[in-house]
Order: sequence, then C-alpha cells, then structure tokens
Amino acid sequence: MASLRSPATLLRAFLALLLPLALAACGINSVPTAEENAKAKWADVQAAYQRRADLIPNLVATASNAAKIEQSTLEGVINARASATQVKLSADDLTDPAKVQAFQAAQANVSSSLSRLLVTVEQHPDLKSQARFADLMTQLEGTENRITIAIRDYNAAVQDYNTRIRTFPEMIGAKLVHGAKPLTPYEAKAGADVAPDVGAMMNGN
Repeated sequence: MASLRSPATLLRAFLALLLPLALAACGINSVPTAEENAKAKWADVQAAYQRRADLIPNLVATASNAAKIEQSTLEGVINARASATQVKLSADDLTDPAKVQAFQAAQANVSSSLSRLLVTVEQHPDLKSQARFADLMTQLEGTENRITIAIRDYNAAVQDYNTRIRTFPEMIGAKLVHGAKPLTPYEAKAGADVAPDVGAMMNGN
C-alpha cells in the first residue's frame, strides 16, 4: 500500500503550482511582454516616417523639373526633411516626453511643408497629370495612411502597457522587479500634425 504524502510535501507541491500563477498575476512576464510590443509598434512608426523621408527627394525633384514652383517652397520641404532626420528617437527614449515631443514637432514640420507644396502643385495641373509625379503622390498617400495606422497601433500598445504598470496586481512586478516607467503616447497638438490630403489634391477636390 502506497504511503500517504505528508502535509509538508503537499504544501510544497501546492506552492510550486501556485507560484507561477502568482508571478504571472504580478506582471513578471506580462509587463515586459507589453513593453516589447509597444516598442515593436514604435519601430513601425519609425519605418513609416522613414518611407516618407525617402520619397521626398524624388517628389521635390520631379516637381522642380516639371513646373516653375517657388524655390522657397521646395527648399522648405527639403529643409524640413533634413531637420526631421536629425531628430532621433529610439525605443529607449519613449519614456522621455520631451524627446517624444521633439520628434513629433520635427515630423509635424515635414507635414506642414508638404501641405504647402501640395497647395502650390494645385496651380500646376500639367504636373498633376504627369505619370511619374502621379505615381509618387500615390506612394505618398499610401505612406501617410501607414503613418496614421502605425501611430494608432503604437498608442494602443502604450495604453495597454501603461495600464498594466499602474494597476494591481501587475504594478507589483512592474515597480519592484522591472522598475517600469510609463511610455509616452504619440499625441500631436491639434492641427499641428495633420497629414497632407494627397488623395483630395490628386482628385482635384
């Protein structure tokens, strides 16, 4: 007849089963997972903005060669792009609101300069009808949509992470084990980072 286990043995077995659940509830695993997800979403934001930056030189060159557009307008776009590429924001900087705001301001300046260029392009229907320029504008429209989606996904991931590190019981592991700090959402000031309405411009609206 098999011997019965002692109470101490049963208790140890129970604690061994309970410990992983307790650690999970305290955010030992979920907090860093949520943080990595937010950082991955931020990489998507950066990739979308880099795609826009890569399009701008060809866009400006095509517009400059095909129409008499004011040099100041073209230089405004190039200078805004150059300034924006100098403002770096790594995933480790996402806890610093000042650095996030600096990045936002630089990208908002690019958006504003592009909007001014598109207003000028409106006065040159011959340029709008050119296949090369139309193709670049289509790519720009798709990129602006990607930026919007990437920012939305990043903000959702940040909200999830920030909620975890501020609510019980996950806040225990977040503070005591990981030393977690809130991530900064991407929140442009009203009207400061409105993407150029490329589709409306190309449709003549």
